[in-house]
Amino acid sequence: MHAHPVLTRAIVRNDGEATVSFHTTEPHVRSSSGKGYFTKIGLAYEKEQFIGEAETLRAMHKAAPGLAPRLIECGIIDEEVAEHQSDVGKPYFVSEYKSLGPLTDASAKKLAKRLATEMHQYKSTQGFGFAVPTYCGKTRQENGWHETWEQCYDAMIGGLLTKLAADGAYSELCAKGKLIRKRVISSLLGPLDIQPVLLHGDLWSGNTGTDTETGDPIVFDASSYFGHNEADLAIARIFGGFPKSFFTTYHQHLPKSDPENQYDLRGELYELYHYLNHTILFGSSYAGTSSAKMDKLLKAVPE
Repeated sequence: MHAHPVLTRAIVRNDGEATVSFHTTEPHVRSSSGKGYFTKIGLAYEKEQFIGEAETLRAMHKAAPGLAPRLIECGIIDEEVAEHQSDVGKPYFVSEYKSLGPLTDASAKKLAKRLATEMHQYKSTQGFGFAVPTYCGKTRQENGWHETWEQCYDAMIGGLLTKLAADGAYSELCAKGKLIRKRVISSLLGPLDIQPVLLHGDLWSGNTGTDTETGDPIVFDASSYFGHNEADLAIARIFGGFPKSFFTTYHQHLPKSDPENQYDLRGELYELYHYLNHTILFGSSYAGTSSAKMDKLLKAVPE
């Protein structure tokens, strides 16, 4: 087997006159200089998803260099480098390869500090949101720009509810969702005095690791946007894999937003996004938890 010509071209641009080879073990694509690369070629309809992933890596590299694999190149295969006519129009993606182990207590603390002091300090000048659509799993995040965090998060929840309504099986959940948008989002997020900072967007343990060469934390498979920093902690709580020291260290460097007494409720609201998204991705097994989250929030924020 060999590396596709478009991948070879991208790597040579990055690595000088090196030759490129394909291997059956990771990293599958390597240059003669000894560097390894993560590469993929998608289907034509996945262009937007590839672009979204590339833009998140570019943003994270500016905010916290080395915290995520560095993007080498992302683009669309043209006739010049297509091996077959059917290749034309397909997206391709090349980034650094990282050999990863699981997140450890030590690397989790480093990750918490880097998020709090670097990535979550990198501010947007355009507002809340993101310049291009990104994907949380297979779910498209419309993004765009919003003047306030309340408007941005309302649009994000609204996008998920629209998808669930189209399914036709979640009318009760969607009805509660309308109340969440009307009462809870405005009540909990409207008073916040915050800046739009860069978020990973899908920060569960499966999208983190420890570089086996350096011991440093690495994050990947992001669904980035500029929002409230606390929203990035939500999915980290849901599925475990992050030690308690991660959250303690994080808030030692970046305190909870005011009003601090609503921190836990805001966390419930931010977790709701991921439970709704998992209902879209994996079905009704997550609908019950989503509904329970809504009930708790609606009780805490009465009319």
